[in-house]
Amino acid sequence: MTGLYGDPLRRYRDGQPMNADLVIQNARVLTLAGDAPRRGDAMNDLAILPQADVAVMNGRISAVGPDLAGDAGCRIDAAGRVLMPGLIDCHTHACWAGVRYDELDRLGRGESYLDILAAGGGIMATVRAVRDASVERLAELTASRFARMASLGATTIECKSGYGLATDAELKMLRAIAGAEEMASIRVIPTALVAHAIDKDNPRFIDETIEETVPRVAEHFPGICLDAYCEEGAWSVEQTVRLFEKGRSLGLPCRVHADQFHSLGMVEAAISLGARSVDHLEASTDDDLKRLAASDTMGVMLPVSAFHLGDAHAPGRRFIDMGGALAIATNHNPGTGPSPSMPFTLALAVKHLGVTPAEAIVAGTINAAAVLHLQREIGSIEVGKHADMLLLHTTDERQLVYEFAGDPIAMIIRSGEIVQPGF
Repeated sequence: MTGLYGDPLRRYRDGQPMNADLVIQNARVLTLAGDAPRRGDAMNDLAILPQADVAVMNGRISAVGPDLAGDAGCRIDAAGRVLMPGLIDCHTHACWAGVRYDELDRLGRGESYLDILAAGGGIMATVRAVRDASVERLAELTASRFARMASLGATTIECKSGYGLATDAELKMLRAIAGAEEMASIRVIPTALVAHAIDKDNPRFIDETIEETVPRVAEHFPGICLDAYCEEGAWSVEQTVRLFEKGRSLGLPCRVHADQFHSLGMVEAAISLGARSVDHLEASTDDDLKRLAASDTMGVMLPVSAFHLGDAHAPGRRFIDMGGALAIATNHNPGTGPSPSMPFTLALAVKHLGVTPAEAIVAGTINAAAVLHLQREIGSIEVGKHADMLLLHTTDERQLVYEFAGDPIAMIIRSGEIVQPGF
């Protein structure tokens, strides 16, 4: 095969190893080099090199610039197409068992998501299925989802527990996520979402989660990030703060789901606790957003959920204009975020959150890396970072977010290896 990929791809298709040095030539490179996270006006800065080469050695970027010379085991002529960092999905619930297709009918009949949750559906329906599944089965299901997400351009995936709601079941989920990462051969960042809902069958659930589950999680997964769902019918602000203070005493950082349906005051509490991010923000007030934008805590918006539920979208435009640091993620889950596609999610962000194409790309790459505290390793095309990159079919990066449900990616490179030729 010749043209865009040239002879080196034929060697890949014939099964020969591709772990030799790689140079991508003549690309429009969105380096995203510079400070991270980007906030406010700086979110429009993609640090573009209109025509440049990128060299990779031992899985990391070794050089970026025009007309890179020297020996290389594989050279690819990008022919002016866009080369950009791999997408980073920084908020997902991709580890689950069971299905919740019945909720489509219930939502269509006018039931709200909180009504479904209060009636024992929603998260609790998945909790029952996860508790019944073996760790091996959970790992297989999760690995298959990771593979789909990776095929759509995600080169790093965050994945939460949260469908166990009991110590052993939460630990089972975290072990399944680790097993799925190995099966799918993709970088996965686990998060312990031990406070996803309230188990009404256990009157001591709150105290057990804080005093038993959190210490066990810290013992088996030191330094893992804690998460909670603070919302009416789930965890209150006071309960969430107790949870995070317990985690902080054990060396666990925190993130939080807040303001999906109601502004309860969790944004201010999360900032005081030094949370890495507040995620959702659909119901946030201007005061909430101003406090968040002025803090070191990032905002993560999840446009698939509002799209699926038919609810109001988060105020992305207002948050950025206030100087906020925004990330965007799929929220991939079986109930409120049933999409594995980061390109689709970024397109929704442009169309419904009011962000520009450049801001969406920043939110799905370098800012998403910053949510995970990995901005020094991934999220931009800079010397020394992991060579996680996407070669698009187009010479204009706006195509990535202009088209719905298309196939924008010509090639996926993960840690310097071509893992998806895409032709």
